[in-house]
Amino acid sequence: MEMVPSEENQLVLKEVENAAEEPRVLCIVQDTTNAKTVNERLTLNLPASTTLSKLFEDVAHKAGYVNGTFDLAWRKTGDMGPLDPSSEMSLTESGFEPGKRNFLQLTDKDGEQPQIASDESGTAGSSGLDDRQERFIGPLPRDCTVGCSSDYSSPSYSYSSILNKSDTGYVGLVNQAMTCYLNSLLQTLFMTPEFRNALYNWEFEESEEDPVTSIPYQLQRLFLLLQTSKKRAIETTDVTRSFGWDSSEAWQQHDVQELCRVMFDALEQKWKQTEQADLINQLYQGKLKDYVRCLECGYESWRIDTYLDIPLVIRPFGASQAYGSVEEALQAFVQPETLDGANQYFCERCKKKCDARKGLRFLHFPYLLTLQLKRFDFDYTTMHRIKLNDRMSFPEELDMGPFMDVEDEKSPQTESCTDSGAENEGSCHSDQMSNDFSADDGVDEGICLDSASSTERVLKPKSSLTFELFSVMVHSGSAAGGHYYACIKSFSDGQWYSFNDQHVSKITQEDIRKTYGGSSGSRGYYSSAFASSTNAYMLIYRLKDPSRNAKYLDCDDFPEHIKHLVQREKESEEQEKRQREIERNTCKIKLFCMHPVKMMAMMENKLEVHKDKTLREATEMAYKLMELDGVVPLDCCRLVKYDEFHEYLERSYEGEDDTPMGLLLGGVKSSYMFDLLLETRRPEQVFQPYKPGEVMVKVHVVDLKTDTVAPPVSIRAYLNQSITEFKQLIAQATELSAETMRVVLERCYNDLRLLYVPNKTLKAEGFFRSNKVFVESSESPDHQVTFTDSLLWKLLDRHGNTIRLFVSLPVQSPGTNRTICQKVGGDPEECSEGSKGNRNSVETILEESTEKLKNLSLQQQQGSCTSDSQKSSDTSDFEHIESPSPSQELDSSVSAVVAVDNRELENRIRAAGGGTYSDPETQFPGEERSDSEVNNDRSTSSVDSDILSSSHSSDTLCNADSGPIQLANGLDSHSITSSRRSKANEGKKETWDTAEEDSGTDSEYDENGKSKAESYYLYFRAEPYAQEDGSGEGGQKCVLVHVDKRITLSAFKQNLEPFVGVTSTQFKVFRVYANNQEFESVRLNETLSSFSDDNKITIRLGRALKKGEYRVKVYQLLVNDAEPCKFLVDTVFAKGMTVKQSKEELMPQLKDQCKLDLNIDKFRLRKKTWKNPGTVFLDYHVYEEDINISSNWEVFLEVLDGPEKMKSMSQLAVLTRRWNPAQMKLEPFQEVVLESSSVEELKEKLSEISGVPLENLEFAKGRGTFPCDISVLEIHQDLDWNPKVSTLNVWPLYICDDGAVVFYRDSTEEPMEQSEDERNELMKRESSRLLKTGHRVSYSPRKEKALKIYLDGGPVKDPGQD
Repeated sequence: MEMVPSEENQLVLKEVENAAEEPRVLCIVQDTTNAKTVNERLTLNLPASTTLSKLFEDVAHKAGYVNGTFDLAWRKTGDMGPLDPSSEMSLTESGFEPGKRNFLQLTDKDGEQPQIASDESGTAGSSGLDDRQERFIGPLPRDCTVGCSSDYSSPSYSYSSILNKSDTGYVGLVNQAMTCYLNSLLQTLFMTPEFRNALYNWEFEESEEDPVTSIPYQLQRLFLLLQTSKKRAIETTDVTRSFGWDSSEAWQQHDVQELCRVMFDALEQKWKQTEQADLINQLYQGKLKDYVRCLECGYESWRIDTYLDIPLVIRPFGASQAYGSVEEALQAFVQPETLDGANQYFCERCKKKCDARKGLRFLHFPYLLTLQLKRFDFDYTTMHRIKLNDRMSFPEELDMGPFMDVEDEKSPQTESCTDSGAENEGSCHSDQMSNDFSADDGVDEGICLDSASSTERVLKPKSSLTFELFSVMVHSGSAAGGHYYACIKSFSDGQWYSFNDQHVSKITQEDIRKTYGGSSGSRGYYSSAFASSTNAYMLIYRLKDPSRNAKYLDCDDFPEHIKHLVQREKESEEQEKRQREIERNTCKIKLFCMHPVKMMAMMENKLEVHKDKTLREATEMAYKLMELDGVVPLDCCRLVKYDEFHEYLERSYEGEDDTPMGLLLGGVKSSYMFDLLLETRRPEQVFQPYKPGEVMVKVHVVDLKTDTVAPPVSIRAYLNQSITEFKQLIAQATELSAETMRVVLERCYNDLRLLYVPNKTLKAEGFFRSNKVFVESSESPDHQVTFTDSLLWKLLDRHGNTIRLFVSLPVQSPGTNRTICQKVGGDPEECSEGSKGNRNSVETILEESTEKLKNLSLQQQQGSCTSDSQKSSDTSDFEHIESPSPSQELDSSVSAVVAVDNRELENRIRAAGGGTYSDPETQFPGEERSDSEVNNDRSTSSVDSDILSSSHSSDTLCNADSGPIQLANGLDSHSITSSRRSKANEGKKETWDTAEEDSGTDSEYDENGKSKAESYYLYFRAEPYAQEDGSGEGGQKCVLVHVDKRITLSAFKQNLEPFVGVTSTQFKVFRVYANNQEFESVRLNETLSSFSDDNKITIRLGRALKKGEYRVKVYQLLVNDAEPCKFLVDTVFAKGMTVKQSKEELMPQLKDQCKLDLNIDKFRLRKKTWKNPGTVFLDYHVYEEDINISSNWEVFLEVLDGPEKMKSMSQLAVLTRRWNPAQMKLEPFQEVVLESSSVEELKEKLSEISGVPLENLEFAKGRGTFPCDISVLEIHQDLDWNPKVSTLNVWPLYICDDGAVVFYRDSTEEPMEQSEDERNELMKRESSRLLKTGHRVSYSPRKEKALKIYLDGGPVKDPGQD
């Protein structure tokens, strides 16, 4: 049977007679060998009788791999081993399921990546290359798809993709981040035989220099790895470290020509006094003559300059067309210019200024000729750097004979003399060149590569100056950034290759021609804007001379020191491979442990264990990792499968101590869907087995008598158990009666469900992996009440809605001590006397109660292996503050204290009649509380079930038998933002984002903010506390408040009255956010549901807002100041007040606080939107009728020069500013009041105030926020001048409100002519001005980090960079 592609691109069998009858097997294969293919799927639809060996062949053909170089394995977690590629078993016999999707993974074989299948039908270099051959010279995908060299897009690199060598035989270089420019140059130098061989001949003396900082040594190592490594790509970090670069340099892109010069300079410094001291000059240095010749007498003044590269202009300055070829640009390079007119030359022989000719002549060409195509330029019109993408062709062979100054060489001294008498080393000096390098006057070292005299060199035939191209460094992108890669011809086989970071591929001459740049159209001035951004930037040619052209050194011809270095690198690479193999077989999984000593906190670490290690060995490793040695015996620990998210113990591994971890964990994976938990027990305990399929339930015992909720007891159940069986299970664990037991499931934070159907299963009730239930078992009549009316529901409901708040009181607040006295002693006089005589009585009670609670808590912890939450210690003191009398002896049983406290309060509630708290000293009018709510005010501890269920419970993690502990409820440590469903909620009014609510008041409240309707959920308890950071010292008082978050802000303030010492209308509540910013809470009808646990609140004295009042911030608008927005005062506006009345109230404040004595007719108020001035408010406008107002409102106050011009809402006030191009200046703002939105009226008004003729007047709308600042260098071109509209309220203006900024100018006025210095000075001033105002300076050039190579190791900040 033969495999053919189907329409769906799947491999299927050719149709046979019985093909329709045979079942099919759908195989989905994930290729995990490479980051680029890991998200791809290979789909094969095969007959069930297909053998495994045939499956491997089909997968190899589909994936493009050589069969036998990869493995196939199941993606199931339970099966470890790969499939047998030689098996003749059918797919069904091997476990494949027909009619279903069978998932497989294609993995590396023996740690090596699969070999890519090659097409033997073609030959290298032929035009008929197969599509799979790597011809693309741009960024290459893994499968080497043919494509054109378009703009660069960064490939995704992975470690696995750099393991195997490219089929080209060449090794790539890993891009550290933005080091493509470095990789291109290094590959070019490596592929230069003369440079590579000379580098190999240099021997490193370790006694003289640190190898880490030796640039030649690190280059030597890199070149050896490029020649001998089996990897696909190698790192360059050792080389950059020798440059003295830190990790930040990897994110700096530089110019490859600049790097070449800097690196050559560094090598010359390192090679001083060695055989390679003159290597750079011998290979790359040429000479040229810079001359000036008098056209009258023929006298010539000249000097000799050296160069390492020749910069060629792409497009001459001011020209509309670019040069078409390198030859054309070279001809322009040596073309002399005439100095005449004002630029005449002073001739030494004529003793006067004469017309002269100035130019450059090449004297010697280097062996390796480097041409830089100057594609980066500066556009003085836009003041931006630009890249010239114009087409410039270059030949494969370049004849430099026509550019040699042969005539001058034959008679160099006939009619010339030198100006300087010295030869300067450096770049070419020419008017056409912008890159000037430092000149070092000294002896001409020359570039002669043979022993012949200069005369003999000149007489050589013309062919001796023929150079062949072997490297093209390509830039793809713009002047702001891009990507470099190199196209290099190998001198071994003449084949061109693309070295694109880690990708190396074969390319053709056609691909080289694509790097010429440009487009198919004409070479107009703007042609480069539409051309391809991928084009050649540097060209390197080698002189064609068989007697000098070297070949690459083979490994057998290496010097001895290089052979030793090769051996060391091979050993290092083998060691790295072994380590990588270990890594590939190491399971890395999260490990948790509830440490018995360290605060009973859940500790987290990462367990790294080889897949062949047994469970017993892994447990020992985890034991040491969690530092349990000496704390718990090793035989009291075990590893169990754990789900951290659900806090679920999935299973234990009984009897599998000798099972390999790879088998237990389902193989080596990058991540696991589960974790491991190192579980501990006491020596007398026995580990409980956890079976797969069980669910974990945290059971909280509720005691209605003491009004407490105990910490959880963990039990395990099955989803198919009935509620009756589940109750029996709970009864065994808690010793409660199953007959009277009520079980409540909390499926989510706002869903309490009573489980009352005996035969219903747990699965049907909504149980999942990890569950939380509350159980109560007593003879209480509460059983007979509907669940939502019961005390149990109310207790649990409030338990999930109580939050803890830290409230800072005003410094002078007298309420805290008074409240403590009221609650500690029943008689205020007695309390007062006690406080005068001996204030230690309260402190003594606090200390005793704290100590007893600590002892009790410690006993409970030891008995249940459970730790209390932080709130336990926070609130234990307060429980005894609330005791009925300070003289009452504290009982060792906490429940006794609660019972006494409850009886006293129950009597007080009954006396009050109806459950209203009516303490005469602490009145909370309008607040109704149920018995259970009052009982909950007294509690003995504060461990909350929510925090125990959402964090790691010790009961969950320890197999300890723990009884119920009487703990407090209502101290939830979670922020529960959604209210629970309850019938009580039906009577509660909650409004959201209504207009009245935005105003900060609501019709439910009277003038004092008191609630008119009934209120629910007013659980409130406060206790003093000391801030840990000491910020509460110096008179600052703080209280810790536990409150039902469904309480309204109004009721919350009323509850705080005794602590603040004033009524709720005389203080303000500010919410403190994480960055210590404070915002006032003013919506009295809103609940505290937006608050969460441990939020901070600051109370400040001051009159709170009444109904219909709004707090307003007033800012002064100064349109012509550098800071146009200046804060003045905070004030209060009221609904129904006119603007004039608010101005009258403002005037005394402004005079007292701001020293502004204003006339009511000489200032206005106007809308403030961020920094923008808006609608002008007229005196007769009424707040909330004509002007919408909101809480924390902001307005502008603007002082007027004269009487108010705005009289009607139909008028439009526009801020105008004149631009004077002739003076390069913006005049101050002037306000123009328009009667309509007519453009014609605006122009008339502008013409009237400026004197500019109407026909010459142009205007434009300002951009951005007020004052719409813009650089005077940009305003003339950047704004949309004179839009073709007749009204202002249409596109593109959209001027519909007061305060819009309009610039205008005289169209006949030309911009001022400026010299370069004047323009630069203006640019600096504008940059400084706009930066001060916070506006963007769009013409500011991009600041780049200078490229430096540090010869002494440099300021390496990250010596350990990878």
